[in-house]
Amino acid sequence: MSLTVAITHRFAGFALDVVFEAPPGLTVLFGPSGSGKTSVVNAVAGLLRPDTARIALNGSLLTDTAKRLFTPPHRRRIGYVFQEPRLFPHLSVRSNLTYGRWFAGRAGPDLAEVVALLGLAPLLSRQPGALSGGEMQRVAIGRALLSAPDLLLMDEPLASLDAARKAEILPWLERLRDQTRVPILYVSHALSEVARLATTIVILQDGQVRRVGPAGQVLADPGAVALLGGREAGAVIAARVVAHHPDHLTELATSAGVLHLPQIAAAPGSVVRLRILAQDVMLATCRPTGISALNILPCRVSTLVAGPGPSVAVGLIAGQDRLVARITGRSALALALAPGAPCFAVLKSVALADADVGWLPVALPEPDPTVPG
Repeated sequence: MSLTVAITHRFAGFALDVVFEAPPGLTVLFGPSGSGKTSVVNAVAGLLRPDTARIALNGSLLTDTAKRLFTPPHRRRIGYVFQEPRLFPHLSVRSNLTYGRWFAGRAGPDLAEVVALLGLAPLLSRQPGALSGGEMQRVAIGRALLSAPDLLLMDEPLASLDAARKAEILPWLERLRDQTRVPILYVSHALSEVARLATTIVILQDGQVRRVGPAGQVLADPGAVALLGGREAGAVIAARVVAHHPDHLTELATSAGVLHLPQIAAAPGSVVRLRILAQDVMLATCRPTGISALNILPCRVSTLVAGPGPSVAVGLIAGQDRLVARITGRSALALALAPGAPCFAVLKSVALADADVGWLPVALPEPDPTVPG
C-alpha cells in the first residue's frame, strides 16, 4: 500500500504546504518542533480539515477538497498511536488489546499473532499501572493493530520515554516494520530513531518538504546534513555479521570492506543496519598506517557541500554504499578533495556504538546511478 499526500493549510503565523508519497514500509516525518509533522498526521487521520488537500491511501481517496470529499476519521481504517499510550486504566492488558478488535469490522490480525509479535504474553493479566512506559506503548501499538488498520500513524511514540525504555521498545518497532504489511507513518525529531527505523524519510522544515526519499539516500546526502542537525547527521549502511572475536569485537562485512565494532547481539550471518555519524568519519588521501583506528575503507568523493560556519559535508561512495563525512573547509582544501577523488574513510571502532545498530531484513536501496560521482 502507498500513501499520497498533498496539503496546504494556513494557521495563525504558520503555513503548511507539503506534497509527498509514502511507499510501503515505515515512512518517517522528520523535522524540528513546529515544522508541521503532527499537522500532516492529523490531516491524514481526518482530525484536521485542511484548506486544500488530496490524500489517498492505496488509490482510495480519503480527502479531496476539489471534489468536496472528506472521509470521517472513524471510517478511514487508520490506527493512531500517540505520544502517551492512552490505555484504559481499569482494564487489563488483554482487555485493552481486545478493545481494538471492536472497531475492526472485518477479519483482522489474530490476537495471538499480535501478542507474539510484540512480546505481550507475560503482560496479559496485568493492569496498565503495573507496566513500564515501553510496555504500555507496546500494548497501545497492539491495540491499534487489532483494529485491522490500512495504515498506522505513530506520533513520536518514544518522546515520553527515557533512554532505557527507548532502547527496550526499538527492537519491537523494527519487528513491527518488518513482519507486518501495515504501512507506517512515523513522526520523530530524534535522528537516532529515524536512522534505526525508517525505510523512507520526509524532511519537513517551516511547513515544507525539504527532502524525501529512501533512508539510505537521504541520510547520506551531504546537502541534507544541515537539515538533519549537523552533529547527529550520518549515513546508514547494510552490513553482514562475520564473526565475534575473543577480544569482544564483532567483525562485519560491508560492500566496501571489513568493519569492527564493540560486540553486538547478532548471530553470524545476520544482516544489520549500521549508522555511521558524519562527525566520526576522518578522511585521508592515502591509506593510514601506524594508527589505532581499525576501520579504514577505500572511498571516492561524490560531492562537497559547504555547511554553516567552517564545516563541509563530503559525500563518499564506499563500494555499493554511501557515507558522509563532516570536516572543516580548511581540511577539504588541504586534502584537495574534489568529486571523483579517491580517499580513505577512517572510523574508530568505539565510535560505532550498539545503539547505532539495527535489524535489517534486506539490503538498503543501492545508490541512484543517475547521481554523479
